[in-house]
Amino acid sequence: MLKIAVFLLPLPFLGGLTGIAQDIPRNPLEPSALTYPDTRRGDVVDNYHGTDVADPYRWLEDTESQETAEWIAAENRVTRSYLDSLPGRDELRQRLTELWNYERYSAPRRRGETYFFTHNDGLQDQSVLYTAASLEAERRVLLDPNTLSSDGTVALAGYAPSEDGRLLAYGLADGGSDWRTWKVRDVASGEDLPDTISWVKFSGVSWLPDGSGFYYSRYDEPTPGEELTGTNYDQKLYFHQLGTEQSADRLVYKRPDEPKWGFGPTVTDDGRYLVISVWKGTEPVTQIFVQDLQQPDSPVRPLLVGFDAEYELVGSDGDRLFFQTDLDAPRRRIVAVSANDAGDPASEAETRPTITEVVPQTENVLESANLLGDRFFTIYLKDARSLAIIYTIAGAHERDLELPGVGTVHGFGGRRDARETFYTFTNYVTPPSIFRIDLETDEQSLWRRPEVAIDSSAYETQQVFYESKDGTRIPMILTHRKGLTRSGDNPTLLYAYGGFNISLTPGFSPAVAGWLDAGGIYAVANLRGGGEYGRDWHESGMLDQKQNVFDDFIAAAEYLIAEKYTSSSHLGIRGGSNGGLLVGAVMTQRPELFAACLPAVGVMDMLRFHKFTIGWAWVSEYGSSDDPEHFKNLLAYSPLHNLREGVCYPPTLITTADRDDRVVPGHSFKFAAALQAVQSCDNPVLIRIETRAGHGAGTPVSKSIDEYTDLWSFLLANLRCPLSRRR
Repeated sequence: MLKIAVFLLPLPFLGGLTGIAQDIPRNPLEPSALTYPDTRRGDVVDNYHGTDVADPYRWLEDTESQETAEWIAAENRVTRSYLDSLPGRDELRQRLTELWNYERYSAPRRRGETYFFTHNDGLQDQSVLYTAASLEAERRVLLDPNTLSSDGTVALAGYAPSEDGRLLAYGLADGGSDWRTWKVRDVASGEDLPDTISWVKFSGVSWLPDGSGFYYSRYDEPTPGEELTGTNYDQKLYFHQLGTEQSADRLVYKRPDEPKWGFGPTVTDDGRYLVISVWKGTEPVTQIFVQDLQQPDSPVRPLLVGFDAEYELVGSDGDRLFFQTDLDAPRRRIVAVSANDAGDPASEAETRPTITEVVPQTENVLESANLLGDRFFTIYLKDARSLAIIYTIAGAHERDLELPGVGTVHGFGGRRDARETFYTFTNYVTPPSIFRIDLETDEQSLWRRPEVAIDSSAYETQQVFYESKDGTRIPMILTHRKGLTRSGDNPTLLYAYGGFNISLTPGFSPAVAGWLDAGGIYAVANLRGGGEYGRDWHESGMLDQKQNVFDDFIAAAEYLIAEKYTSSSHLGIRGGSNGGLLVGAVMTQRPELFAACLPAVGVMDMLRFHKFTIGWAWVSEYGSSDDPEHFKNLLAYSPLHNLREGVCYPPTLITTADRDDRVVPGHSFKFAAALQAVQSCDNPVLIRIETRAGHGAGTPVSKSIDEYTDLWSFLLANLRCPLSRRR
């Protein structure tokens, strides 16, 4: 079942710093040496419900214009002159490369008698897709994305083997864009078939059991020149018959009366039903429609309608369909609905199926569930940490699954008739380890555990709780070297997201490992707006309650300072996408609280975000400036509109990419220009604009190392902290 990906991208922090000079000046360049481009101010003024709002840098929204291209080049020159002059860069890059150089596997998928999995030897720009006849058999390269471009910027963005494992549908992302082009490869020969599917976005594919074709959703081809900026409406669901042109694909479902609806297709394991998840923007609510594939010319029929809750397909047993839902259960439960209760398409709103509870809501948040055999394998969150629990198909608790430690679990995938399943376990000091469960004996065994150049036993993770401005209890996870002294001068990186019902849970990255290796503290705050405690937690950080998210983050910083983990002059903050908005908002509200700010691919113009690509989908989370009440709230915290002259803002390095069609780079361009114009002190304000890259997914390893070398060099120069040289 499709889960639309809106914002979240992992933003790992930088690798270890062993061997780098400890005492680095905050501003290695004299103020006179840092001269920003003379950015033209236009005279655009918009009137919102009687309020005039100037937008002098509106012209930077046109990312294809020559003037914008010249501005990008000028800004990158300033940024490079600053970053390239920082000391210790060569040693930093060497250590970062060392930490990144470890083997990475994905959990295997079995189709027919073939296993599919990805592997990266450590420094390959993109992971390679392999097949094998058994888990320990010699593997064979099926698809190497590194051969598809000279710079490693074409990524494997998704793949789906047919049920018998003979065919592979795979999606490619070019230069970081959200657009996907899907192709089909013969697994035995490794050759592509002629089939090509274009203009797919926010959709996977789902095969028919006989491998004759698959379902997918797409948008109409965009207007030339607007591929990366034009709005995305009117998604349609199609069936592609193998061996035919895309132009001949059969239209399965469309709703021209509902241009904001999107469709996620899933064929049940027994091939009986096509289950269509209908989403509307990023609201955590869905509708479910079904089509009986065993009845010729069967219509698409409504089953769960009204957008009253979130429904995610878990599995099927005959005509019984199991869903994970938050209907009358803000922390989610599992229910069953009969496909026979689907209504008449002509009277959609009158559909009222019988919903039967199978697994009740618990005190913890249900994150995922999969039906394997006659058991549900579930993953719950307890204070942002994973629990794994097995239930019978009747809903009885069978047992808690023993995990390797405290951290994050993903997986338990597979068809209902699978003989085995896999899961990954990770935390901030443990790289993703993959475990196999024999579903006949329930025996667990380790399949792969990477070796990384860091001693994880030297570190500890603790969870603390602090009070936000309104007294709400907020969790935060701190990871640092054992025996840390709370001296108030520890270099600390505070990271958060706080939105879209997305949970931040412990996960390994070579970047975080390097920060810990250098003696730093890594702090992750689980703010309201996320999904850590269910629907109520999310809703308390959205729309007119968005300020709660910023208050939670500010309170996290104040807690770290009050408890003498760090101080304002040693505290850096980072966030990406919605987290970039977070950083932009708090640095405008409390500029004196932070020593360095790293907003990445952020939503900085809260009055115009809905006018580009999929931005309209975020209105359910943020509101819209088209609404008078929403406008007042958005204007109150929009980073672009809350910059003030005469304020000394912290050293800031803004990052974005020229092909980001999720949060278009115009957000960051305008924020950088405005911040440079009002900065009242010598603290640097820089923007780093990556080329041939997007919102973060699929970024080549080499580009990641380049980016984090720059980011970490910037932080070293501005946190003013003597970092540990221990390993």
